[in-house]
Amino acid sequence: MSTVAREKDLSGRYSSKVNATTRQTAQLMLLKPYVWRLLRVHVHGAANLDALDGAFVAFSNHSSHLDAPLIFGALPNRLSRYLATGAAADFFYDKWWKSGPMALFFNSFPVDRGKDRSEPKTSKRSQKRGMSASLLADGVPLLIFPEGTRSRTGAMAPFKPGVAALCISRGVPAVPIALVGAYAAWPSHQKHLPRGRPEVHVVIGRPMHPLPGEIAHEFSERMRRQVLELHDSTARAYGAKTLAEYARVVALEKSVKNEITALADDARQRANKQEDQ
Repeated sequence: MSTVAREKDLSGRYSSKVNATTRQTAQLMLLKPYVWRLLRVHVHGAANLDALDGAFVAFSNHSSHLDAPLIFGALPNRLSRYLATGAAADFFYDKWWKSGPMALFFNSFPVDRGKDRSEPKTSKRSQKRGMSASLLADGVPLLIFPEGTRSRTGAMAPFKPGVAALCISRGVPAVPIALVGAYAAWPSHQKHLPRGRPEVHVVIGRPMHPLPGEIAHEFSERMRRQVLELHDSTARAYGAKTLAEYARVVALEKSVKNEITALADDARQRANKQEDQ
């Protein structure tokens, strides 16, 4: 099978009406009721998407395994019906029992996190890199987390510019979504599911478009600032921790570690001088 034929076959799986009906049934009957019982979910800004039609890229801060279920449950059915989620190929596609549920509930496709760029263009990893663009070209909307991985601290990492580049090259809007409280509900170090129905907010912003002449890195940073603004304004309104506060804690801890390291190095140097004397 040629590369073009293979891409069309793959795209067909993601835009299949039968698959979409099965997926939405599983989401509405199983996934959403379970997550909405586990958490107290508040959705803000859904009206911002009333005029949205066709392919788009939804993006969000990435803080827990709850993120994709929250976004699928919060989006209008007409927009989530064919939504395809980018999932880390090295984590979700190494075992069938992980890739299977991801495909069933989230219409997932493998995303290469780019740990090895030395492979030939004919490799499977290289082929995965073009799937996002192929799906958008076929009218399939995407959900991608530009940080590339879940936050381990609650703070938001810099965005990789690939999502912005996709929007620019394919001429599709980027839909900003902020998840407030998801990290506090289920941080990466917590082994058990959330308890006590913690409060989580899904904040949907207005679709964004690149400005004339705006390059990927510039658009990506503007996208990141929009998620930060959506998150922190909502967090302050509801008494939740802001991304700025999480970032300050991380900076403080790093500063303390650097100071301790510097004091330890100084002590070793003093000890070495005394030995030499």
